[in-house]
Order: sequence, then structure tokens, then C-alpha cells
Amino acid sequence: MQTNLEIREAIRLIMANTGRLPAESIPAVRAHGRVLAEDVKAPIDQPPWPRSPLDGYALRAGDTKGADRDHPVVLDVVDTIYAGGVPHVEILPGQAARIMTGAPIPPECDCVLRQEDTDLGAEQVQLYAQVAPYQNYCYTGEDFQAGDVILSAGTRLAGAAMGVLAAAGMLREDCLLSVVQKPRCALLCTGDELVPQSVHPLPAGKIYSSNAAQLSARLLELGMEVPVRMEGFPDDAAALASAIRQLAGQVDCIITVGGVSVGVKDILHEALPLAGAEQLFRKVRVKPGAPLIFSVSHCPVLSLSGNPFAAGATFEVFGRPMLACLEGCSDLLPQYMDAVLVTAFRKGQRVPRLVRGVCRNGQVTLPEGHASGQLASAAGTNCLVEIPDDDTAVSAGSRVKVWLL
Repeated sequence: MQTNLEIREAIRLIMANTGRLPAESIPAVRAHGRVLAEDVKAPIDQPPWPRSPLDGYALRAGDTKGADRDHPVVLDVVDTIYAGGVPHVEILPGQAARIMTGAPIPPECDCVLRQEDTDLGAEQVQLYAQVAPYQNYCYTGEDFQAGDVILSAGTRLAGAAMGVLAAAGMLREDCLLSVVQKPRCALLCTGDELVPQSVHPLPAGKIYSSNAAQLSARLLELGMEVPVRMEGFPDDAAALASAIRQLAGQVDCIITVGGVSVGVKDILHEALPLAGAEQLFRKVRVKPGAPLIFSVSHCPVLSLSGNPFAAGATFEVFGRPMLACLEGCSDLLPQYMDAVLVTAFRKGQRVPRLVRGVCRNGQVTLPEGHASGQLASAAGTNCLVEIPDDDTAVSAGSRVKVWLL
């Protein structure tokens, strides 16, 4: 078992030991939010015929030669074509068809003159500008052609992707897509001190369990199945090991919270071996949440610190890569950017530190309250600021690495 890893080496090990889940077939019309397991090919051309990108007149480019406002060219208007309609007559030389945006361009025409460059004539039209062949002309299959890969494996079917499927005529119950199974996660929040929300008043020595609520909500936000939740799990290594063994055959990953440090009741060090889990690493060079453990017991097991902010922060940094591998989708990976720190920050140790922040327009400000047990100051933040290990103080105006949430 490795120990005291750098942040990115720990992420690499998690991803190297987490495989993609199997695929399943579901109707495309019900696939919103799912991740494609295979490429999707277009069954038709889009557009299915040449169409006009604007309101104007469909005609031959050669018929517009020399046209300007002082010397207009006059053509006979022999047809009107609306979106959803079709051409009704053949367009001969010296003729034009009034055409609306999205309507099919007659096969005899090779361009469209916008209506602003005409007198909007109904039976005859004066042309005030020249157009080149295939100007203002949308070709058949300009967006995509039948057989083209229109969505690649690993794509999450968000709004734009669903629009592409609709344009291809695929949002039907009988059109099946191969998608990755949704990851099923189990949350085990340990600690004799935890009580559920239903307990009132709060007993002496007890606290309400917040980790299950925040991590469960975050899993749902990231598109996971409703997690299996066990909160207020007792500090009993044998019982926890039994729960891990049982859940490992039912879910795709397990996230435990609490019991990872070196206290008398930090039971994960005993429970994981009892559960038959192979521990791949323990402890990461980061504050908060350093005593993190990653194991495999038929499924990945990520064990986080029980301090509320530490649990939330280390889930973002280490839990999301695990989920990204399970679902085969890179959009779950943490996103990084550089930003300018508006608020100075001082830390006590030469260890990388994750600090909650608000990033706007390339600048990041820090709220008050950065202890790992403080959760209130995390509400409303949208990033984690990484303070590197070679700094014990970072001044305002410094460039920092930001992990976007």
C-alpha cells in the first residue's frame, strides 16, 4: 500500500483502478443525461435538401450580374415557397421564387438574394445587388450526412446533444441507444456522535449528520442514481466491514465518511481488511482531508475524512475522477483554471491546501472561515483554491490554481 501521495498521483491511481460500467440499451427519447457507450451515426442527411438561410428570392446567380440600386435587374416572380412547403414550378432563366428561411431551394436555383436587396416585388422583383453561385445556400447534409458520427462515445446527452438526436429523427421509443449504466453509489457515514434530522432536541454530545446530505445531493447533481445512504453508522469495525462486504456486491462504488484518521475510534483501518478490501493508498499530501484511503473490494471504496468541509472538498478532487471512470465520461473530471487571488491567505504548514472560494471573471475571493469542520462558509462558493506546498502565505494579486465545482 502506498502512502503520503501527491494529489495528482492519488487521482491517477484512483482512475487506473476504476473501470467503466457495462452498457445498456434504452430509448433515445428517455436518454437525457446519460452517457453514450457507443458512437451514434446519423440515419439521414441534415438538412435533407438544399434550404434557404434567409428570407429573399431564390434565383440563378447569373441573372444578378450587374445589379445595383442605380441599375436594378428585374425578374419575374413565379413561385412562393414557405418553410414546410416545396417548390411548385420550374424556375426558368429570368425568373425567381419568393422564398422564406428554411424553405427548400428549387433545384434550378443556385443562390438566394436577401429581401433587403430587392423591392420585395410580388409579380416582378427588382434586384439591387449581385450574388455569387451558392451564396446564401445551405447544402444538403451541410450539418451532417447519413452515416456520419454525430455523437461520440463518452458524450453526455445534455440539451445540445438531444437536439442533434432530434434533428436526426432519432428521439423515438423504437430508436435504442447504447448508454453506460448509471453508477450506483453507497454512502456510509460513520460516527457514534451522529444523529438523524428527526432527533429533537439535539442530545448532549451529539451532532446532526451533514455529510450524508451534502454528498448525496452532490451525487444527484452529477447525474448519479439515488445513493444508498447509511448515516450515523456506529463506530464498530466488524459491523462496518460486514456492511462494506454486503454493499460491494450491490453497488458500483462505496464512499465512506469518517473514521480514517488515527484516533481510538477511527475504525476504517481495521474494517477495510476485515471486509477483504485491498488498500491501494492511504494518506494524501493535502489539507484538509489528508487521511484519505482508496481501496478495492469488488468495487472502488473511497474513504473520506469526517470533517464536513474536508469530506466535500476531497470528494470533488478524488471522488469525481472515480465517477468519471465508472461512467466513461470526462465531463465529471474536475476542471482547472488559473485565477488571480483577491484575498490574501496564510496557512500554517508547507502542505498543499484546498481553500473554498468564489471565482468570477478570472478573480477569486475567499470567504471567512476555513477550518475543515466549518461548512457554512462553503455555501455559495464555486471553486477550491489550491495553495501550493511551497507557500505558507499567498498575497493578494498572486496567480493560483482553481478547481471549479
